[in-house]
Formats: sequence, structure tokens, C-alpha cells
Amino acid sequence: MAAETTLMLSFVAAGDHVLVSRNTYGGTYRFFSKILANFGVTFDYVDTTDAEAVRKAVTPATRMLFVETPRTRRWRSPTSRRSRTSRAPRGSASARRSASSSTNTFATPFFQKPLALGCDAVVHSTTKYLNGHSDSVGGAIVCADPKDGEKIGFAQNAAGGILSPFDSFLVSRGIKTLPVRMKAHDTNGRAVAAWLARHPKVLKVFYPGLPAHPGHAIASRQMTGFGGMISFDLGSEAAARRLLDRVVVCSLGESLGGVESLISHPATMTHASVEPEERLRRGITPGLVRVSVGIEDVEDILADLENALAGV
Repeated sequence: MAAETTLMLSFVAAGDHVLVSRNTYGGTYRFFSKILANFGVTFDYVDTTDAEAVRKAVTPATRMLFVETPRTRRWRSPTSRRSRTSRAPRGSASARRSASSSTNTFATPFFQKPLALGCDAVVHSTTKYLNGHSDSVGGAIVCADPKDGEKIGFAQNAAGGILSPFDSFLVSRGIKTLPVRMKAHDTNGRAVAAWLARHPKVLKVFYPGLPAHPGHAIASRQMTGFGGMISFDLGSEAAARRLLDRVVVCSLGESLGGVESLISHPATMTHASVEPEERLRRGITPGLVRVSVGIEDVEDILADLENALAGV
């Protein structure tokens, strides 16, 4: 959130309009709607998997396209719909340049490179896969244009959103093992998603690595792997709670991207600050469960989920 705050301080001002992925992270939605909106910045949440919908939503005041790709239910938002990463629509009435930014926390630079796909800036939660060991909190912004980097550096210094030296050390340590970890997350993620898709108590699985997923074709073109983030729907909050109460290998927690498997209930955890009707509109149902598949032996993860589902 410090990284997103610094990004917005650097590129938007009162009177500006921002287009945002509809299934955005709950903390991002809270920051935009409850904080930045008070300073005259307006936001529209659009289906960024639909290029025509994005074009129609552009106004003369549009300054940024803020995309989460990939995303969870349909990934990060927890529902893993795929957004095509591209530069923000141009044609603004003002001479000020529009910009596109992408959050790439779930895929990491190992599986997806939004700057190469046309984005101006990329945001990462270093808390997650880049660190990889659930022992640091931080964020990062990477820019295509050095001049944009200078703006961000100025805002960071002026506003004080910095990472501590020790957290910086932990992230740099984690990045050294990023390739081997991401390969393991991807291998286990594919296996767990395929297993869940066959389970009779699971209504639906959201994972772009599954050929039946509507974003599979785009994910296959834009990414070199699908990672370990999976969401699945059990039909009710009661069913989700029964599963969460029974898991042992998968630890209950809001975070993700660590070597250990973490599981959560988006409606009451990551997206609790989103209004109930808005959650449903985004497909974040009461029965939705999100799992960040770790690098444990996959048979242990599957046995844990099987035992938990037996109680549903």
C-alpha cells in the first residue's frame, strides 16, 4: 500500500480520473474510494479483460489505467480473470500524459513482465513472492521511463514511504531463490487446481492454468507459468468455514506467496472492507476460498484438502 500510495502521489492530482480493474485488491479499493476520493480524484471500476469496455470508460480527465494482472477469485481480487496489459488509452484533452500501471505481485517478474507488454509502471507487494518467506512487509515500483522513476523517488522522499534496511535485506535474500520457488509453486498449483476441479464438493475453480478457464488463452500467451494462487467456491460461508477449521498443512492467513501454503476467506478477510453488494458484483461470494499453494510435498497439500473437504 505504501508503494501504491507513492505511485498515485506521483501521477494523479485533484480532478484526475483513474480506471481500475473491477476485481481489484480490497486494500486498493479502500485506499482509492475512502482516501483519494476525498482529494478530488475520481475512479471507475471496469472489466479490464474487455478492451472495448475500457475504451468506452475513458474520459478527457483519465490519467491512469490501474490494472491487476493476473488477479485471484479470478486471482488477486480473488477471482483470476486475465487482464490484457497495455498502455493507457490516449486522447486526453490535456497535454499531460496518461499512464498505465500494473500490479504483478502474483505472477512476479519470473512468470510475467508487464513493462515488456506496454505498461509504464509495475507495483509489487514484496511481502509476497519476491520475499517468499512471510517475514517482511514492503512494496516496490518499477518504471519503464527513468523520468517516472525520478518522480516516484521524489514522492517517496517527500512522503516518507520507505522500506527499512532489514526488510530490504530480507527481500534481496528472497529474490535469490525466486526462480526455484516459483517453479515449485507452479508445479504444485497446477496439480492442486486440477484436483479441485475434479472434486464433487467444489462448485467452481478459478485458476488460469486450467484449460476451461476463460483467461487461459491470454495467460498462456502473456505468462511463462501460472503460479500457485487458486480460488474455489464451496457454495456457502458455512461450507467455507468448515473447510478452514479443518486444514492443518494450509495455515489460515490473509497473506500469500510464502513457501508455506496459506488459505483464506476473501469475503471476511482480504475484501472485508468492500461493501457486501460490491463484493457480490465482483464475484467474491460467501463460499469463496483462496489458497496460496506452497512448496510442500504436493501429496501432503492434497491430503490436507481432502481431509478438510470431508467435513463439508
